[in-house]
Amino acid sequence: MRGRHVDAYSAYKRVASKDHINAYDREESAGLVNGKGIGNPSWKRSLPHMLVAALSSFLYGYHLGVVNETLDSISLDLGFSGNPLAKGLVVSTCLGGAFVGSLFSGWILDGVGHRRAFQMCALPMIIGASMSATTKSLWGMLLGRIFVGTGMGIGPPVAAIYVSEISPAFVRGAFGSFTQISTCLGLMGSLFIGLPAKDIVGW
Repeated sequence: MRGRHVDAYSAYKRVASKDHINAYDREESAGLVNGKGIGNPSWKRSLPHMLVAALSSFLYGYHLGVVNETLDSISLDLGFSGNPLAKGLVVSTCLGGAFVGSLFSGWILDGVGHRRAFQMCALPMIIGASMSATTKSLWGMLLGRIFVGTGMGIGPPVAAIYVSEISPAFVRGAFGSFTQISTCLGLMGSLFIGLPAKDIVGW
């Protein structure tokens, strides 16, 4: 038994590291045709899943900027016009909630998996957006923004990991960057929506 271990070790030592690298490169090249893996799934199959996952990043950007243009009309409706502290809290409380959500996003992902994590991300965002849209007080708005922020913190990290896992290797970088593009699109969408909405009473 001891002799066999020594022989195996000696055989391993006799092979140069360069030969190991060359053999690995040959195996990699054998599985590639025009830079694409023969056994890799088509990027079209993972595209719908990536787009759905990117919605969480889109909503992150949307909720981050949705109160910017309409803050003055919100302050008039809820009775805190002229109070800069209240205005600042309405804008920033979602970021506080996002900080809390991001702290637990990895733990939630490991515990319940991607699909359940996305559901747990969507639930506080639905509750918070509903509260923010129907509240008649500043405290209701702040609580709704905290709920929204919690979902904002959970979603994008889960989406980034999910997209990297479902994407074929040759488009993984492009698919991964789309989560960041979605955040920018969400911000732009919220600002464009806010331009006409700020002039509508009780928007």
